Amino acid sequence: MSERFHEPVAAADVAADTRRGAELRVLLGPRTVGSTSGFMGVATLRPGERIAEHYHPYSEEFLYVARGAITVDLNDVAVPLAAGEALFVPIDVRHRLRNTGAEDAEVVFHLGPLAPRPELGHVDTELVTQRGGS
Repeated sequence: MSERFHEPVAAADVAADTRRGAELRVLLGPRTVGSTSGFMGVATLRPGERIAEHYHPYSEEFLYVARGAITVDLNDVAVPLAAGEALFVPIDVRHRLRNTGAEDAEVVFHLGPLAPRPELGHVDTELVTQRGGS
């Protein structure tokens, strides 16, 4: 068990990953708290911003919209989500997140189980610049 389990982790204290679009911050994960079964974080998307399409070959993903509104494209089927709504993304399902609202959107995400190695856990299927990413 991690010795850091009792320490809160603030989003402001975690560097943003912007490689796939938007700002992704892993708050609770192997590097931050030593978790071994999954990780959790928050994505912040400005209006019109997106997270490029990808899939997870080892993990299920759980999404919860804490603020704003987004559309999640699941294998090219658009699923709108408003604040207070959640969505389950199964293993191997291609998905893209788009902020379709007029305000910033915050999406809490959790993935589990972990891939055998970090580089195997995420497969990009489009570039951020394809389909209008920033």
